[in-house]
Amino acid sequence: MTDRESQAKLAEIDRLLNDPETRMDPHRVWSLLAEISKRSVPTPAAA
Repeated sequence: MTDRESQAKLAEIDRLLNDPETRMDPHRVWSLLAEISKRSVPTPAAA
């Protein structure tokens, strides 16, 4: 995932959580957070 993609996902999370005109979709928020967290966790090297 590129920085641009992760920024877009963070912006969508922000909109879902903070925009009063946007219907809250908890499943989408958790899905986006899971995608972002996969990017930030380094995969361990095989021994």
